[in-house]
Amino acid sequence: MGEGAPASPRARLFMSDPGKVIVALGFFATLTYIVRLVTLGGASLLRRHDPATRGLVVDEERMARLEQAVEAIALEVERISEGQRFTTKLLAERAQPDHAGVAHVPERRHVTPH
Repeated sequence: MGEGAPASPRARLFMSDPGKVIVALGFFATLTYIVRLVTLGGASLLRRHDPATRGLVVDEERMARLEQAVEAIALEVERISEGQRFTTKLLAERAQPDHAGVAHVPERRHVTPH
């Protein structure tokens, strides 16, 4: 059969009914979905029995110690930042010249033509 050859009457009848095409596509899509679920389910079952994940247990005492350590670190960081702000303030005050004993002399203004 060449490219221009007409399709058989039986194939034309089957493909001419949109309901049959929709049912066939739905069947194959459902079949594909089920196969995909089975393969993913099998992979998750294999991971569930993995010996590396069996030892993961949340220890409440250990978590409490970890929380206390994080709070202590946060407190120390706050103290360091307060010291940094204080040091910066002192350095800024020291850098400003002392104007207490000197009278303010206004700058001489120049008039320029426009």
